Amino acid sequence: MDVWKKNILENLEVGLLEYEIVGEFLMDIRKEFREGNKKSTNIAELKRLEQRRKTMEEFVQEFKRVARESKYEGCLLIEEFKRGINRMIRRKLMEAERPPTSIEQWYEWATNLNRYWRKSKREEKRLRGQ
Repeated sequence: MDVWKKNILENLEVGLLEYEIVGEFLMDIRKEFREGNKKSTNIAELKRLEQRRKTMEEFVQEFKRVARESKYEGCLLIEEFKRGINRMIRRKLMEAERPPTSIEQWYEWATNLNRYWRKSKREEKRLRGQ
């Protein structure tokens, strides 16, 4: 049984919760399930995020917004971020002598690496006369 359901039932049995009408009780239940469903939706959105052609700055901002709503943190958040960034950047950061360990380091290092990579591509085009 869900912890929430168990807590509600226990609180009802010992009289800590009292509802004068069934409607109030049902509204509380709907609210709880709506919030749980919203969290699930946000987690699914976080899992779908991919950097693709976005700059890392754009991706990090979008990722942070969705991550806040998902309530993910720590290693789970880092894993989702790594999964969403472009493969080349992910590989370079994971192969670093001392890879980033916090989500803030992942944001910062990935942003810097992406910036240098884009600058390098522009320089290559310039040198080739394009």
